[in-house]
Amino acid sequence: MPSESPADHNDSRLLVRSLGSVRSLIGLQLVSRLVTFVLNQGLLRIASPQAYGTAAVQFELLMSTILFLSREGVRNSLLRVWPQQVDVDNSSTVLSVAQCANLAALPFFIGLPTTLVTIALYTFSASEATASQPHFYLALFIYAAAAIGELSSEPMHNHAMGEVCTNVRVRAEGFGIILKTVTTYLALLYDSNSQYPGELALMAFAFGQLAYSAAVFGVYRSQFPALNIWPTALPKQQRTPNQPPWNRLVAEFFDPDALHLSMTMTSQSVVKHFLTEGDKFLVSYWSPLQDQGGYAIAVNYGSLIARIVFQPIEEMCRVYFSKALSGTVSQKSSTTTETSTHLASLNQASGAVASLLTVQIAFSMLVVAFGSSYLAIVLQLLLPAQYISTSAPKVLSAWIWYIPVLALNGGLEAFYSSVATPQDLRVQSRWMLAFSTIYILSAIALYHLGFGDASLVYANIINLTTRIWYTATWIARYFEDRVKSHQISLAGVVPGWRFSGMVLLSFSIISRADANQHLSEEVERLGRRALFSIPVLGHVALGGGLGIVCVGLWWVTEGERLIARERIKVE
Repeated sequence: MPSESPADHNDSRLLVRSLGSVRSLIGLQLVSRLVTFVLNQGLLRIASPQAYGTAAVQFELLMSTILFLSREGVRNSLLRVWPQQVDVDNSSTVLSVAQCANLAALPFFIGLPTTLVTIALYTFSASEATASQPHFYLALFIYAAAAIGELSSEPMHNHAMGEVCTNVRVRAEGFGIILKTVTTYLALLYDSNSQYPGELALMAFAFGQLAYSAAVFGVYRSQFPALNIWPTALPKQQRTPNQPPWNRLVAEFFDPDALHLSMTMTSQSVVKHFLTEGDKFLVSYWSPLQDQGGYAIAVNYGSLIARIVFQPIEEMCRVYFSKALSGTVSQKSSTTTETSTHLASLNQASGAVASLLTVQIAFSMLVVAFGSSYLAIVLQLLLPAQYISTSAPKVLSAWIWYIPVLALNGGLEAFYSSVATPQDLRVQSRWMLAFSTIYILSAIALYHLGFGDASLVYANIINLTTRIWYTATWIARYFEDRVKSHQISLAGVVPGWRFSGMVLLSFSIISRADANQHLSEEVERLGRRALFSIPVLGHVALGGGLGIVCVGLWWVTEGERLIARERIKVE
């Protein structure tokens, strides 16, 4: 058996650490979401659709805008430049760590003006029905304070991610999510039993968000008590007095190239944020508060899979690809050894992308086939009675088709953001403007055709499909330019005919059984009581059995090929 080269060994260790991080993050999301799911079921029965819509759509959009524009570009650039191994005796490595630490503190300073501008714009544009709710402006101020508090944790968060200390992040965010939900639930419970129910509804959500920010900062600080979270001047010998004053000031604190990459990614995040959160922008503009609450709960349930599985995978893809391919992006190979190292990294990365796409496509087929068949039954279990009459059922139906494209886009864009050059990012920004136009026109057209709030989900499907096309084409060209043969091809990632045929057959059997027994009408007539109906329980058992068969067939026909493709070698 041939011996493993140092490049292969390092890539394998990095991939294994990344996979371990994925498991930790999925575990975090699973446990925290299960706890919060139980509490949310009670929370949704206490909060009115109007208050929930304001908090979950408008205030959450406010938070995500401040946080995404302030930190996303810095986070992605730091994943590329953070040293993989810190040698305290190596002055260049120590300098690099100091530069990264200063850059990690930048989101807090970007966040201050971003928060002021965002709050001012939102206050000016908020409708009278929204602003007239009790304690609206005080709740808005608390959300702004929570955003600034969360940004103050960025130096510690980036240090944990740069060192791949995922367990620290798991503890911080897991504790924060649980504390946020508990705080919100208790505050709403107190409000519902007060003399004026509903008076403190928005304040309850604001206190929950503030509790999350405080918890995350507290856990991170307890793990890194000695970490400097304020920028400090670099050693004097690194200063370059011959440069212009601004460049000299930048060089005293940052690596100019890393800062430039951060600012490029930050500027691109403006368009990307609109495409990501465009549905909330539009639904807050044209839907009444009650329907905003219905849309929010539908998105909350529909995105459970995305938050539990897709988000951790996407984040760890960024970590793995940024570190594994940093040398192939930043510099040309000058020696045979460097060329061999880069080729090994590229081959392993192409295998990882192909494996990810293979799993995601198979999973997406199962979601569409079984999710669309059993959604009516699940709705009776999940949705409180006051939300059945809102837009929630239609939006959740659209999410069944949204989940597959969300999965594919996340993995592909994670790779792109990890290896794209500033020039590539500028080109993509221009394409993003075109994608934004497509999204807006699609949403308006579908809304006028009578799709209601679900038009936003279908417009996002169209938008993400165009982005998948762009990134997939770019990634294929990226590998073609660097390696003679790679593992990314349509035939290599699409499941075989056996699995595809079994999924199609399962869908046909389930649909025929539903039509013959009129189960949809039975569920609609009985509501929640249908969950105890013998025909409905038998229908659920039928789907469960067919699902197990499909998964088993995939493992037999595709799983072995997937494992053979990876060839992960670990000492």
